[in-house]
Amino acid sequence: MDRNRRTVLGLVLLVAVMGGLSFAAVPLYDWFCRVTGFGGEVSVAEQAPDRVLDRTIKIRFDANKEKGMAWTFRPLTREVELRIGETGMAFYEASNPTDRPIAGQASYNVAPFSAGGYFTKIECFCFTEQVLQPGETVQMPVTFYVDPEIVDDPEASKVHTITLSYTFYEIDLPEGAADGASATN
Repeated sequence: MDRNRRTVLGLVLLVAVMGGLSFAAVPLYDWFCRVTGFGGEVSVAEQAPDRVLDRTIKIRFDANKEKGMAWTFRPLTREVELRIGETGMAFYEASNPTDRPIAGQASYNVAPFSAGGYFTKIECFCFTEQVLQPGETVQMPVTFYVDPEIVDDPEASKVHTITLSYTFYEIDLPEGAADGASATN
């Protein structure tokens, strides 16, 4: 009987450890991607770097929505070319054609993955949830730069075009949003 109890206790402990690891996996992976740029995750900064290089790079903009989301969502500019280290700005447009308020949150990534750690956002609509009232259309900016250190990376230095892609997902309305208050930045 003592051997059976140890086996059961060992299995229960194994299940508890596996459950804990699976619970921690998502935040740990998110942190890892933000720190390393792995998976196309971008960096965030408060201001642009001090140096701007003569080399230029193209930035393409892409917009997607979760299946079934009623909004329309598109980049107003499809592509810009700027010098590495120079601050750029692009606008996306979202519209709510329905008769009800809808809240959304954007997720983003950068392709190719090797450039993800060098594409840095200063300000972005994706940092906060967005609420669009019935019939409302908004233009949402993203301010960014490509870190000059990209030229020192053997793989990323070969990148000539970076694609910034957003996907909007519908989320629950925050309190007060149904009454006409807007949480849009």
